[in-house]
Amino acid sequence: MTLAVVTLAAGKGSRMKSDLPKVLHPLAGQPMLAHVLRSASALADASLHVVIGHGADVVKEQITDFPLTWALQSEQKGTGHAVAMAMPDVDPASTVLVLYGDVPLIRNETLQKLLNETHDGHALALLTVELADPNGYGRIVRDDAGNILSIVEHKDASDLQRKIREVNTGILAVSAALLNEWLPKLSANNAQGEYYLTDVIAMAVEQGVAVRAIHPQDEYEVQGVNDRLQLAGLERVYQRQQADQLLRDGVSLADPARIDVRGTLTVGADVVIDVGCVFEGDVVLEDGVQIGPYCVIKNSRIGQGCEIECYSMIDQALVAADCHVGPYARLRPGAELHNGAKVGNFCEVKKSVIGEGSKVNHLTYIGDAEIGKDVNIGAGTITCNYDGVNKFKTEIGDNAFIGSNSSLVAPAKIGAGATVAAGSVITKEVAEGELAVARGKQRNVTGWARPVKQ
Repeated sequence: MTLAVVTLAAGKGSRMKSDLPKVLHPLAGQPMLAHVLRSASALADASLHVVIGHGADVVKEQITDFPLTWALQSEQKGTGHAVAMAMPDVDPASTVLVLYGDVPLIRNETLQKLLNETHDGHALALLTVELADPNGYGRIVRDDAGNILSIVEHKDASDLQRKIREVNTGILAVSAALLNEWLPKLSANNAQGEYYLTDVIAMAVEQGVAVRAIHPQDEYEVQGVNDRLQLAGLERVYQRQQADQLLRDGVSLADPARIDVRGTLTVGADVVIDVGCVFEGDVVLEDGVQIGPYCVIKNSRIGQGCEIECYSMIDQALVAADCHVGPYARLRPGAELHNGAKVGNFCEVKKSVIGEGSKVNHLTYIGDAEIGKDVNIGAGTITCNYDGVNKFKTEIGDNAFIGSNSSLVAPAKIGAGATVAAGSVITKEVAEGELAVARGKQRNVTGWARPVKQ
């Protein structure tokens, strides 16, 4: 039997106090809805359906990494109504799994366990959880034998029912055939004036359909987000999970509570990460890499034995083995450091190759350049690569020496072994082995008096 995953994502999320639709608020750098869809897409033979309403166009624009069928709930009339909006596009012979776009940490393994309870096609499987404080949640009402009879929403529950600690998570699985039979029978005769999906539980009991409940492994899996406080809480849960896995993988973390992984972090042996570091997108740290405090690394690969010192930012860059970066360095997209290269404090490299053993150590900007082996770039050097309209390339050969405070006006070519004197503005090609001096002649004025304040 095929599987249709219907994710409800139509709510506004008023308590977020934001113009952004609730399901798009990020957790670990990704919209909450994307986390839900990632878990769902790992299920076998799953087609993904998303019910949208508030900010529908914005949701469709931002969620593009999954093959989705969209359903519009133009008026938010409750969960039952929302699922009904998706059913015309659902294969009537499939099993339907209902998820929520603001419950981001549900595990794929939990969903598979839930689906296993519906294998015979004539059962309804519920995900329930026992809470110390069930206030606000729908209660699971059972008979004396422990069989589930119904779900009563908090606002409709009696005082006795409100003492029940087992609550509904809203996540359920059942055949599309049964849903198509039950959804038209839902009534909005309740305190909220909405069509509750949970009312199908009583219909199942009435028809003799088995209602089975399982519990998640961890409570956080079914925690929904209604405000930024709850979102921040789940962010810490998620980040601690990432930190724990890194520790199991052999990474030394200075403080597991002070690391943020907002993507995929792949690590080798003996990696050391100091406090306050952020990893975004796909990042690879090879064996022996050391990351200093408060670095940000995005979509980059850091080679074996590299040291990245504090407060450095690396974005879409390739850093080969035994390189040294920072402190306070910035590698922008297209930066490529070959083995043993150094980029030091307050330096910026953009779309450039820094050759093997070359050094860019202090207060320097290198853009649109190709630098050979064992080149020394003096402090304060800049490649003048932009004329206000177009970008131009600078080429520097092996073993060249660029004196401090030099400006290389691109397109520029400096040959192997050449030397550029400090303070030069280079506008012409420098051949191999030549010395280029391009600066005003010094003039000393004797008897000069400093101005005096009037």
